[in-house]
Amino acid sequence: MRLVITSDTHLPARARDLPAPLWAAVDAADVVVHAGDWVSVDALDTLRSRAARLIGVYGNNDGPALRARLPEVARADLGGLRLAVVHETGPAAGREARCAARFPDVDVLVFGHSHIPWDTVAPGGPRLLNPGSPTDRRRQPYATFLTATVRSGLLGDVQLHRIGQ
Repeated sequence: MRLVITSDTHLPARARDLPAPLWAAVDAADVVVHAGDWVSVDALDTLRSRAARLIGVYGNNDGPALRARLPEVARADLGGLRLAVVHETGPAAGREARCAARFPDVDVLVFGHSHIPWDTVAPGGPRLLNPGSPTDRRRQPYATFLTATVRSGLLGDVQLHRIGQ
């Protein structure tokens, strides 16, 4: 199973559209995960129309229309891999312990908000993944997103993609 993991697209505030490399990955993916801050309903509708399967949540910049259509936390079983998605996890300091306590029953937790790519494993808890942002790099050298695979209930081949390299 091929995954695309993205967040903080902020359309159309930060860009008019998603970058071509992300669209190509979406078109090839079995599942697209979006960790919030879509900003516009059109962004949700466009991604939903192109994704084979979309798992998404709302973020702090998403208004009532998006919040009516998306949960704060999403959970899915992807071929035996227990996935959760949330926008915010709080400050970087102590993140692993907080997330392990809040999500003890998941294998992977995808989050956004910071626009900073993150890949760690909480002791006794989930693998934590933040894809950064494909449209608003903030203080990062590149805009980014992630791809990964799921095989036999295990996450593998996690790759950070830099846009504009």
